[in-house]
Amino acid sequence: MSEKFKISNLDLYYGDFHALKDINMSIHANEITAFIGPSGCGKSTFLKSLNRMNDLVEGCKITGNVLLDGEDIYKGMDVNLLRKRVGMVFQKPNPFPMSIYDNIAYGPRTHGIRSKAKLDEIVEKSLRDAAIWDEVKDRLKKSALGMSGGQQQRLCIARALAVEPEVILMDEPTSALDPISTSKIEDLVIELKKQYTIVMVTHNMQQAVRVSDKTVFFLLGEVIEAGETEKLFSIPQDKRTEDYITGRFG
Repeated sequence: MSEKFKISNLDLYYGDFHALKDINMSIHANEITAFIGPSGCGKSTFLKSLNRMNDLVEGCKITGNVLLDGEDIYKGMDVNLLRKRVGMVFQKPNPFPMSIYDNIAYGPRTHGIRSKAKLDEIVEKSLRDAAIWDEVKDRLKKSALGMSGGQQQRLCIARALAVEPEVILMDEPTSALDPISTSKIEDLVIELKKQYTIVMVTHNMQQAVRVSDKTVFFLLGEVIEAGETEKLFSIPQDKRTEDYITGRFG
């Protein structure tokens, strides 16, 4: 498997608070990597450091290396280009207050695509890839805010796909959704890994088991254990991993 991200000796501070401690890991292309661990243990913070979302947080300092295809994303890489390559889907669906069509066309337009035919094509392909085209194709001009929560989240995934990223980061993408919508998104994520590398923070351990190839267990800003999902859940190597996945704490 080719290595998409290689992270070495990553430390992250918010002011004096040492939020991530000496993180080392590889994330492989066309795999789903799940981050699990109790609330506040650094999973989302680490996820956001993969497309420099933490740049927006005051007093945030990062040391170490984050390589994307061998290139350090913190050393001279254009942030806009980085975020085109590494897309993000948040916990709560956050469609823009505009039409379904314009939500999807927004990113490509900002990257200079003006042709209506080209935008039409991107909109349709992105919505198809996010498994929501059939539900919305007759109301592309209607506001995205009129969609259900599960539809909005698939729309946000389509919006991320529209700029043709290589990696999709997902921060608990189903925690605000009902079981049926959750199941649709999980099926979608498994389908998307054929074309993309997916990194997902999840609170739901069953979800990690169902969809991910690799799982990383975080505790208090450290990676305690990482490995193949099946192995990590069936024979954890660290007592703390075992205690967490068997529900003794967390």
